[in-house]
Amino acid sequence: MSIIASLFTPATSVSLPVAKPTLKFSPLPIHLNVGLPSTIPTPISFSTLRPGQQRGFPFLTLLAATGGVDGIIDNNNNGSGGGGGGGGGNNNDGKNNNEGGEDNGDENAGSRNWEEALMLLSEAGRTLDSLPKDLAAAIRAGKIPPAVIERFLSLEKSAFMRWLMQLGGFKERLLADDLFLAKVVMECGVGIFTKTAAEYDRRKENFFKELEIVFADVVMAIIADFMLVYLPAPTVSLRPPIAVSAGPISKFFYSCPDNAFQIALPGTSYSFLQRLGAIVRNGAKLFAVGTTSSLVGTAVTNALINARKAVDKSSAAEVENVPIFSTSAAYGVYMAVSSNLRYQVLAGVIEQRILEPLLHQHKLILSAICFAVRTGNTYLGSLLWVDYARLIGIQKVHEENTALA
Repeated sequence: MSIIASLFTPATSVSLPVAKPTLKFSPLPIHLNVGLPSTIPTPISFSTLRPGQQRGFPFLTLLAATGGVDGIIDNNNNGSGGGGGGGGGNNNDGKNNNEGGEDNGDENAGSRNWEEALMLLSEAGRTLDSLPKDLAAAIRAGKIPPAVIERFLSLEKSAFMRWLMQLGGFKERLLADDLFLAKVVMECGVGIFTKTAAEYDRRKENFFKELEIVFADVVMAIIADFMLVYLPAPTVSLRPPIAVSAGPISKFFYSCPDNAFQIALPGTSYSFLQRLGAIVRNGAKLFAVGTTSSLVGTAVTNALINARKAVDKSSAAEVENVPIFSTSAAYGVYMAVSSNLRYQVLAGVIEQRILEPLLHQHKLILSAICFAVRTGNTYLGSLLWVDYARLIGIQKVHEENTALA
């Protein structure tokens, strides 16, 4: 009797009175019927469980996982006592609660992530409590593979990186790409030179005559450069679950990745619609960034133009103010469409899916190639902007203005 009762003892500490099972024996072959009370007294206290581990009796869990022992134990339900292979337990109607293997695959990956994370932290002499709360919660949920934890421990050794990871959004991007900060410096550092060179290539001898417009373009680009690297960068999701009261649209975009093409970590997955949603969401953000940066750039440009007119009266007829609102709206659309798609492909496909797997052990070469690719992308963006601005009429060639005058 004591042996049978011990089989149904919970895996962790449980505060409840011992239920006396009723046993019914039949002639050989032996059939053992075990009857338990339909309700279990509460409260029940469970301690640490791995992701995906079911809260219940380990003996019954084992039977469900292995397909049951046919003819030995009948749990008096309408079901057959556990299905084989697929994983989910049966309900009282005998139907499998988990159809398909995708959820099981995610649970298995989450369980592996959890076990390997604990081993890695133990080897490093760290505990979950010593990690940031959002990272520790994601590790408990089985969402963080050991490679990401190793990257965090490595970055944490630098005082500057440790401070930077305290800023919202930087930790998620640095954990996904340890070269993220270098890419920000690359983008902003070469932005001035590449954009100025592209402006000169398009305007040629009119470059100095249209210097105010060139200045506005460069100012807009530099303000937007940081956001163009930041928003489409792949991330490791450490966000808490969205509020239950949130609407369906908010829940959908909250579940989308930051980059439409980024590689999903083990234990997570993104649908095709979620990846499309990433493009739409980032497009909306970049539209706001482009419009705002253009407002700042054109406002500064018009202030310089007016100052020039006040000093040099002869230039009043040659130089015109830049239209603020039409230019700002046009630049917002350009950022949402052209810049959004180019930087999504650059960060998610070219860098993460092509260059990183090939050169992950050669960081110096990888950084040099990323620098070259991003420089070319920035220059291409400047060319496309000048052509786009002239196409929609917010910028005109200087000779045309002179002829019209």
